[in-house]
Amino acid sequence: MKTVSLRGRVTLTAALVSGVVLVLVAFLVHGLFGLVVNHSENTVLTDRVQLAKQLAQEGVSPEDLVARVDTHSVRARLVLADGRTFGSLDHRLAEDSTTKTRFLRLSGPGAINDSRLTMQIDTPLLARVQSRLALLLVLATAGAIAVIVVGLWFLVRRALAPLDTMTRLARDIAHGHLGRRLNPSRTDTELGRTAAAFDEMLDALEGALRDTAAAEARARASEQQIRVFVGDAAHELRTPITGVRSLAEAVFHQPADTNPEDRQRMLLLLVRETQRAGRLVDDLLDLARIDAGLHLRREPVDLRTLTATHLDRMRILHPHIDFHLTGDPVTVSADPERITQILTNLFTNACQAMKDHGTITVALRTESGSSSVELTVSDTGPGIPPEDRERIFDRLVRLDQARDHRPDGSGLGLAIARGLARAHGGDLTCVAPPPGRSGAVFALTLPIAPN
Repeated sequence: MKTVSLRGRVTLTAALVSGVVLVLVAFLVHGLFGLVVNHSENTVLTDRVQLAKQLAQEGVSPEDLVARVDTHSVRARLVLADGRTFGSLDHRLAEDSTTKTRFLRLSGPGAINDSRLTMQIDTPLLARVQSRLALLLVLATAGAIAVIVVGLWFLVRRALAPLDTMTRLARDIAHGHLGRRLNPSRTDTELGRTAAAFDEMLDALEGALRDTAAAEARARASEQQIRVFVGDAAHELRTPITGVRSLAEAVFHQPADTNPEDRQRMLLLLVRETQRAGRLVDDLLDLARIDAGLHLRREPVDLRTLTATHLDRMRILHPHIDFHLTGDPVTVSADPERITQILTNLFTNACQAMKDHGTITVALRTESGSSSVELTVSDTGPGIPPEDRERIFDRLVRLDQARDHRPDGSGLGLAIARGLARAHGGDLTCVAPPPGRSGAVFALTLPIAPN
């Protein structure tokens, strides 16, 4: 269905409204002219009547009286008492009741006494004037409408130019040319406000597109990470499960006269492989809980006391390692079991890296006015290269350097520890050791419990 353009509709509407108004004005002017003419006719006739009476009283001759009252706009007919007639008004016209006419009898000295005077407006003259006025009004109205239409056609085109600009911009954007804007010079007009709103919409649209693209990229990256993680987890589980199956088959097929020590050794290996698989499954479950939103059983915890208790346990398990704890007591709002899980991972990794020979230093520091406490775990092992200090927190990551000496490690411990720290509102990072010192330094930050 073909529709008229906005420019055409606006021009046509404005022309119609203007035309109606001009026609009404023309009729109004014509009607007012009629009222003015009617009033003027009465005024002129009244003046002529007064003049005729005055002249009759002065005793002027009939010829002079008619000459004074008979003009282009008023025709007069004077009939004397003796029947003589003067004036330009025909007696047939004098009897026309449709024309304004005044009849009067004059009195005065001389021949005018007792004469009859008839005065009548010159109707043909007024008719010609009204006809010319009507023609002039018609021509003026038609000309004004024509000028309005032409003027509106060009003015509306200029006024709607911003809409054409918006249309071209929208088409360019639809074809992929993003980044362009209208940038109106004035925003206090309707089109200016529309253009400004159009620019804001484009900004929001591009922001949404960027957010969508970023979200899609993150989703693809996350999906890729999940695929890699699932593949790595399956690979990690395959080893203990294969060992369990092999050992179980070996035990099952042992002859009845097998040496009890050999049977005991195989059962012990079976238990270890089963425990290894169980630890990996527990780690995977912990990661799943962290990703789903871990529920913490928070309570006020003296972090220094908790750390000291755990260090005492580590001293028993690793008697050849020196453990040191510094710092003042500080209370945090935390789940003690989860904090113990973090500390266990950090201490165990440090002991494995140093091969049970070295020093582990744990320091608690609280900055004045700070709302968090920092617990650092430093060891004297081979350390971690700067480029790997963030990568070690990825899932199923084992370093090729000398720190990786845990044959039963899953590569999930640090990822779980960081997830637990962040679930508490803190963080776990690997930082550079102080100048002149070697080894790895892990910094655990936790929010201090409010008083």
